Amino acid sequence: MKVEVVRAWPRRFESLHLELPAGASVADALAAAGLAGDEETTGYAVFGVRASADTRLQDGDRLELLRPLQVDPKESRRRRARQAPRT
Repeated sequence: MKVEVVRAWPRRFESLHLELPAGASVADALAAAGLAGDEETTGYAVFGVRASADTRLQDGDRLELLRPLQVDPKESRRRRARQAPRT
């Protein structure tokens, strides 16, 4: 089966296309991609849906490696609201 592994940073991304045996898991895909020990990765998603290392992949899946948020979304919204011009 064919699987795509994607890592993204601000303004760039890396995409790897892998050929894995049927029934492969997220952990298997990470090992095949050489990303099993990636320290920046805090989680995984398959097409945007949270996954674990045990999650079984399907042919054509896109495995996304997640990084920690740099800013809490609620705090970011508060900052923008404070800076908005008042009318």
